[in-house]
Amino acid sequence: MSWRAATADEDHLPTLLATFWKAGGGNPRCLDAVSFAGVGELVSAFRVTDMAAAAIAAAGTAVAELLLTSSGRLPSIHLDRRLASLWFGTSLRPQGWKLPPQWDRLAGNYRSRDRWIRLHTNAPHHRHAALAVLGCAGDAHAVAQAVSRWDAVALETAVVERGGCAATMYSQQEWAAHLQGRSVAAEPLLHVDTPGDVIEKAWQPSNDRPLRGIRVLDMTRILAGPIATRFLAGLGADVLRIDPYGWDEPGSVPEVVLGKRCARLNLKERADLDALKRLLRQADIVVHGYRPDALARLGLDSAQRRHLNPALIDVSLDAYGWTGAWRCRRGFDSLIQMSTGIAEAGMRVMGRDAPVSLPVQAIDHATGYLMAMAAIRGLTTRLERGVGTKARASLARTASALTLRAEPMSDLVALAEEDLNDCAEQVEQTSWGPAVRLRSPLLIDDAPLAWAYPARELGTCEPQWERR
Repeated sequence: MSWRAATADEDHLPTLLATFWKAGGGNPRCLDAVSFAGVGELVSAFRVTDMAAAAIAAAGTAVAELLLTSSGRLPSIHLDRRLASLWFGTSLRPQGWKLPPQWDRLAGNYRSRDRWIRLHTNAPHHRHAALAVLGCAGDAHAVAQAVSRWDAVALETAVVERGGCAATMYSQQEWAAHLQGRSVAAEPLLHVDTPGDVIEKAWQPSNDRPLRGIRVLDMTRILAGPIATRFLAGLGADVLRIDPYGWDEPGSVPEVVLGKRCARLNLKERADLDALKRLLRQADIVVHGYRPDALARLGLDSAQRRHLNPALIDVSLDAYGWTGAWRCRRGFDSLIQMSTGIAEAGMRVMGRDAPVSLPVQAIDHATGYLMAMAAIRGLTTRLERGVGTKARASLARTASALTLRAEPMSDLVALAEEDLNDCAEQVEQTSWGPAVRLRSPLLIDDAPLAWAYPARELGTCEPQWERR
C-alpha cells in the first residue's frame, strides 16, 4: 500500500483502511493494490478526510478482490483524497438551479435546561412529533423557548416515544459509560455471517463492468444506504430503488439516485407486497435501512428473506447498533454525532460555545461505503463457497472509527473548492436540470466507475428488473 498526502500522521490512513477491510473479512493481500494521492483536508477536529479516503478505498478493494477471485489478476486501486472529501459532501454542482435546503427550518441544536440537544425534523411526522411534545408553534424561536424548559434526556425520551427523533449531546467519555454506548462498543464494526445453504450460481464478474448482471434491490433512504447502492450502480449493477408513494427527499435525492431506476410500491397493499417479494426472489443483493422490526411486521424478516431467496446477499443498517435498548431507535448522522460525543469534542477542541458538527455527514457516507464493501464481498463469498451472506452495519459503530486529530489545527492544509475544473467529469442532465458531476475519487484499473443513468426523480420507473 502506498500513499502521498499532506498530513502529520502518515500511518493513520492505511491503518484505518486495514481496520475497515478486516471488518469485512477481506483477503489482506488485496490491500497491496491500493494507493492514495491528493492534498487537502476537511477542516475538523476529527480526521474526516482520512475516513472518506479509507471508506471509499475499502469498497474499491472489495472490487479488486472480486476480480482477483474470478480472474486471478489483482487490479490496482487509486484513491484521490481530495475528491473523496468532496464526494462525502456532494458530488453534484447544479447549473442554473439550486438544491433545496438540506435541513428543515426547525432542525438543529437547542440549549435545554441542563445541556444541548438536537432535534431532527426533516420528515413531517418527525417535526409534528417534536412540536406535539414541546406544545409550541412551529417557529425556531418558540421551539428554543420551549426546549429551554426541559432537561435534555427527558425531552429526548419524550420525543422518541412520540415517534420523533432527538439526541442529547454527550461527551465521548459519557457515551463510553452509557448503556447503549457500551452495547455498541461490544459489537463488531460489521456483523457478517453466511446463513444460506449452498447454491449454484453461474454469474461471473466482467473485468470492465464488475457487477454487470447483478440485481440490487435498494430499499434505503437518507443517506448511508443510498450511498452504498449508488456505488454498486457505478460498477454496472442493475439497481432498483423502491419508495412508498408520496415519499421524497428533495435535499438528497439528486445526489444519491445516480445510475438507479426508481419505482414506488405501497407495501401495505397485498398486491404491492407480493410484487416486492417477486423482486426479492430475483435479486442478488438487497440493501435496506428500515428499522430492524419494520420489515418483520410485513412478514419479511431476515429468515423470510432468506427463505424467498437462499442465494441473497442481505445488507442492512441500523442507527444505534444491533444490541441494547436503542437497537430499534430512529437515528441519523447528525443525531449520532451528538450522542457519541463527536459534536461535544468538536465544540471543545475548536473553542466554541455550541456543538460543532463534522463539515460533512461523514458517518453516513463512511457507513454507506462499508455496506457496499460488504455487498461486494458477499459476491466474492458466493463465487468461492456458493452461499448467500448477511451483513449488518450501524452508524453508531462506524462513528467509533473516527479519531481526533493529533496535530494542531493550524497545521492543516485546508481543502480548496474554489476551482473544480480539474474535478469535473461531465454535465449530467438530471430531472431537475443540468449539473456537473465530479469525477469519481476511485479509479480501478480497466474498470472505471460509470453510471448508466443520470439522477432522476423518484417513481419514474416500473417496479421490475431489466432483462438480462
